[in-house]
Amino acid sequence: MTVAGRALFITGGTSGIGAATARAAAAAGHRVYVTGRRRERVDALVETEADGAGMIIGGVADVRDWESLQSSVEDARTRLGGLDVVFANAGIGAGGDLATGDPDRWSEMVMTNVLGVALTIKATLPALVESRGRMLLTGSVTGRKAMPGSLYGATKWAISALGESLRQQVREQGVGVTVIEPGIVDTGFWPSRDAWPYPQSLSPDDVAATVLWAIDQPDHVDINELLVRVKGQPA
Repeated sequence: MTVAGRALFITGGTSGIGAATARAAAAAGHRVYVTGRRRERVDALVETEADGAGMIIGGVADVRDWESLQSSVEDARTRLGGLDVVFANAGIGAGGDLATGDPDRWSEMVMTNVLGVALTIKATLPALVESRGRMLLTGSVTGRKAMPGSLYGATKWAISALGESLRQQVREQGVGVTVIEPGIVDTGFWPSRDAWPYPQSLSPDDVAATVLWAIDQPDHVDINELLVRVKGQPA
């Protein structure tokens, strides 16, 4: 049964998995605060009408920037009356492999996918300790199974490690920790369908449903890892 009325903070919440989760959560009656780097995308999502009793609000923040992230977290806590769930979802990819990749793009990816998640944890943890809430991190199947030449995969291995490190740190403080590990998802991560490694994919809504299932578990249940693939995905 869905437990409505919770306050959610979602980074990378203006597209893909983040936006789908925000819409699904609002439709289920939750209050949602999203962050993104582009004001026009934040505004477009906030203007989306939810089908339930919840709401979506948001602010501009870059998870790599400590000050802007702190500001958004404080804004969310004030406007939502606290935080019950944090979804550290912001992440980007980079083309090429360890021989052909662009070092500048690598730097942006590592800073977003690893440092950005660590900063999100640090900025929101006091609120979650106060509410005895739940932290979710977007990992990947590539954080469980190494892919040839993939620095992106290495950043997702880091998320798996961060999730377990955080779980051990907060296990006596009543905070749950879940790493969501999707397989191939139909989002803007892939430049075109021709670039997809598999013929089928999950939708962002599929992953959003998984997130809502995880946060709707009884308070004493701590779902630590959820690996979700499209049926038939070989890797």
